[in-house]
Order: sequence, then structure tokens, then C-alpha cells
Amino acid sequence: MAAPVEPPLADPTPAARRPATVPWVAMYHSVGDCSDDPYRITVTPDRLEHQLTWLRRRGLRGVSVAELLDARARGEGRDLVGLTFDDGYTDFLTGALPLLRRFRFNATLFLLPGRLGGDNAWDPLGPRKPLLDADGIRRAAGEGVEIGSHGLTHVDLTRADDALLAAEVTGSRARLAELTGAPVDGFCYPYGTVDARAVEAVRRAGYRYACAIDPGPLTGPHALPRAHVGQQDTAWRLHLKLRLHRWRRRPVEGV
Repeated sequence: MAAPVEPPLADPTPAARRPATVPWVAMYHSVGDCSDDPYRITVTPDRLEHQLTWLRRRGLRGVSVAELLDARARGEGRDLVGLTFDDGYTDFLTGALPLLRRFRFNATLFLLPGRLGGDNAWDPLGPRKPLLDADGIRRAAGEGVEIGSHGLTHVDLTRADDALLAAEVTGSRARLAELTGAPVDGFCYPYGTVDARAVEAVRRAGYRYACAIDPGPLTGPHALPRAHVGQQDTAWRLHLKLRLHRWRRRPVEGV
């Protein structure tokens, strides 16, 4: 007699927690020479081009976080990926923006208005990388890039006292809005470090959303998880990161 056929296992994942419900936000920094890159924050323009090509071939489109959240709020945007660039290096204009325009993608640029025209002095190792000045920021905004805040000067907000926390969160938003003539809806936690106090400060400051890296139980609209993308991320690694992100990250209510 033939052995009984085992019934298929039921999917243990509730529909609301399946991978497609979790938006993917990619985290970039500098786009240029990565020969001296101890923090792995740089991708070459060639590597970025291959990564954007990978997205397009999968039927995905890179957009700003604001556009991604707007689409998700409408129940749409399953084919959208948020592209973010932290710190505001000048090579965004030369290395990233031409490629974004060619692919008809967009992105969010998180900036430090307290370091306009300065460099990445917070990094003790590696080369000094110049940061955008006011004209460079206006040029990016004029190209349709979403401008967000990365704080004033790139400090760990979980170690800041109340006065410094307010200046970094509220002050940076006001300065960027004055600089660009447009509201600033997005924030990005320096170093990706976040705690409940920082999240509440960002929420009270009027930001619509904020990006972290792996906020764990704090995950929500003001602590969105992101996936680091670097020079070593070939098509296969991107595929794995996308799958892991969708399966491991907690769903964000309303997103």
C-alpha cells in the first residue's frame, strides 16, 4: 500500500508580516575612490551603477524615503526601494547624482548643516572627505533630491545632554529648511545609534520619519531600519541582503 502523503506545511507567517510588507531602505554614504576606506562607507561610481542596474533588472525603482512612504500609505509601492546617502559628501553630486538621473531614480540626502563645506572630522581613521556647502545642497535640492537632517554635527544622540540633543535635532531641521526654502521631513540618526529618548526628541521636533540601521524594538516610523550597501555588495550579496531584510525586520505600522 502506498505511503500516505504528508499535507503541505502551512505558512506560519501571518499575512501582515510577510516579506513584501517590509519596505527596503538602502544606506549609502560616499561615492568615489574606495582605496582607503577603513569604515567601508564608500562605493565607486562603477559599483553603484551595477547596483542600480541590479535593482532595475529586478523591476525595482530607487526613490526617496518620502516617496516610498507616500506610496506605502496608498497601499502601493511594492516595487520601490528607498535610497539614502548619509553625511552629504561632495561626491554625491559627481558620483551618485548623474547615475540617479540616468536611471531615473531618486534618493534622500541626509545632511549636517553645522558642518557646511567641512569634512568628516568625526572619523578618526581614513581620508578627509569634503562635505557639501550651501550651494551644493541647493543644487541637490534643485535636482529633486529629498533633503533630510543628519543632525548638526554628527554626534551620538544617545550620549547627548538635553541641550545638545535639542540643537542637533531641532536646530538642524530649522537651518536646512531656511537653506532650501522647503520643509524637512526626514531625520537620520548619526552612527545609527538610537534610544527611546532620541526617538521622542525627533518625533517632537516635527519630523515625519527617521532612519536608523537596526533599531530593534524601537522600529517604527521614527526608527526605520536600513541595510548598509558597500563596495563588496555584488548582485548576489544584494539579493541575500534584500531577502534577509524582508524576513528579519519587524513590520512598521502604517508603512
